[in-house]
Amino acid sequence: MPGFSDQLERSLHRALTLANERHHEYATLEHLLLALTEDGDALTVLSACNVNLDELRHELLEYLDDESSNLIVENVDDARPTAGFQRVIQRALIHVQSSGRDDVTGANALVALFSERESHAVYFLQQQDMT
Repeated sequence: MPGFSDQLERSLHRALTLANERHHEYATLEHLLLALTEDGDALTVLSACNVNLDELRHELLEYLDDESSNLIVENVDDARPTAGFQRVIQRALIHVQSSGRDDVTGANALVALFSERESHAVYFLQQQDMT
């Protein structure tokens, strides 16, 4: 069974930290995508697709800070990944397993993100002509 690359592990922890810093009850796909903008494997794909990283980060931060107030809970200890977040990681894991590779990377998670069509994370990527 494949495992997570060290970079992806750090990105998953970073996504949870981003949610915790904002007192969000849940870590969403937007937290995950923001974390992936610092993941070397995901960055390779984003760069190859000519994504403007500064603009993407700005859009994600603005969304998380201004539009996600419904996620704020004062007495939350640790944010929990949403079902969508968990599905993305599970899809990436299954894809890597079926291809016979050993590690799930940030690039795999980024590709799996596109299965979650009804998310602002995918919307922000599509705004930059990434499909």
